[in-house]
Amino acid sequence: MRHGFTLLLAIVIMVLIGTLMSLMLSFTTTTLKQTEDIYLKEQAELIARSATEYALLKISGNNWSNGECINNINDLNRYKNFDVNITIYYFGKNLPSSCNILANNLYTKESNGTALIDVIVSTTDPITSEKINFHKRTIQKP
Repeated sequence: MRHGFTLLLAIVIMVLIGTLMSLMLSFTTTTLKQTEDIYLKEQAELIARSATEYALLKISGNNWSNGECINNINDLNRYKNFDVNITIYYFGKNLPSSCNILANNLYTKESNGTALIDVIVSTTDPITSEKINFHKRTIQKP
C-alpha cells in the first residue's frame, strides 16, 4: 500500500513540474516577443525623428526661385529593415504651384513657407509576426 501511494505522489509531482515548465516556456516566449516589439518601436521612433530632420535639411537646401518644391522623399534606403516615406505639405502665400499646398492664404510673413511633415516608418521584412508602423507629424519652419 505504501509503495503505491509513493508512486501516485511521484506521478502527481511530475505532472505539476511539467505544467509549471510549460507555463514558464509560454511566459518566456511572450516576454521575448514583447521585448522585440518594444525594441522595433523605439527604433522606428528614432528613425522617424531622423527622417524629419533630413526632410528639414532637404527643404532648406531647396532652390525656391525655379518654382520647384520637395513634396515626397523616398530615398532613405539606409535602414535595413524599415521603409521610410516622407510627405511634405506647405502653408504660405504665393507658393509655387508644384507644392502640396494646404493653405495658400496666410497673411503673416513669419508663417510663409511653413511645412507640415508626415513621416511614416514601417517594417519591410517579416521580422515579427505583426508589422510595426509608426507615424510622426510635425509642423516646422525650415
